[in-house]
Amino acid sequence: MEETQLIAERLIENVGKVIVGKTEAVRLTVIGLLCRGHVLIEDVPGTGKTMLAKSLARSIGTTFNRIQFTPDMLPSDVTGVSIFNQKTREFEFRPGPILAQIVLTDEINRATPKTQAALLEAMEERQVTVDGVTHSIPEPFLVLATQNPIEYEGTFPLPEAQLDRFLLRISLGYPSVPDEIEMMNRQMVSHPIEDLKRVVEVDALLAAQKAVRHVRVSDELKRYILHLISATRNHGEVYLGASPRGTLALVRSAQARAAVLGRSYVLPDDIKACAVPALAHRLIIGSSARVREIDTRTIINEILNAVPVPGGEVG
Repeated sequence: MEETQLIAERLIENVGKVIVGKTEAVRLTVIGLLCRGHVLIEDVPGTGKTMLAKSLARSIGTTFNRIQFTPDMLPSDVTGVSIFNQKTREFEFRPGPILAQIVLTDEINRATPKTQAALLEAMEERQVTVDGVTHSIPEPFLVLATQNPIEYEGTFPLPEAQLDRFLLRISLGYPSVPDEIEMMNRQMVSHPIEDLKRVVEVDALLAAQKAVRHVRVSDELKRYILHLISATRNHGEVYLGASPRGTLALVRSAQARAAVLGRSYVLPDDIKACAVPALAHRLIIGSSARVREIDTRTIINEILNAVPVPGGEVG
């Protein structure tokens, strides 16, 4: 796992030149990339979501597209469209912005459900179908979607099927005072992203994605994960618990975190660290819990404290 760890460290360090003081959020994004998953960034405007996606794309040297979602967008604005060429007398496919390796879908909840659904095939199957013709999306493929958790006017909440497609949900948050001073110092003359270089080759990243799948997860830890998942499904405040896709998201993200830290085996700490980002957005809480403003992150943390760790005690 040394090569995978080295690749992850290079990416985290390089992106950290632009995104100051958010090492854990950057690490989770790299974990999502290594898992071949997608990441939902839920945060207020101006916290660096776009810069995170651009920095990651530059660090790998992949293609990058940004889609600004609006209520008047059509599915074809995302996937592409076939246009009739008068000279050749044939239809030509004009690829949409989703056919890039790293795609930032900004304010995804501002698009209508029909347009949001255009992402489902791309995120799950890594392809788009237009006029009956399937077009593959180049690897590596990562969708970084953003939404504002504060402003809900004029938005269309993501349906459960769409939320379940995201491997992790993260938040950048406001920087600390020293980090914000450092950010100002770095951008006094020019933006640091202008000098950002590629630090990882695409082939090396693809090899690391395969290596992550071979990180060992013991039977005890598999049962521990299932106990956590079961607790979300049987929790009194939860209307709908984590899906089997959530189970896979938790185990895969734990594998990637272990690899990022240089281990070929998963520890309980890996599972605990990934539980909230991997599971919280998949839960639907009951009406009484919503009235009391109970957050799904709080429920996951309660479950982590209640379910015994293999070989340990509750606490």
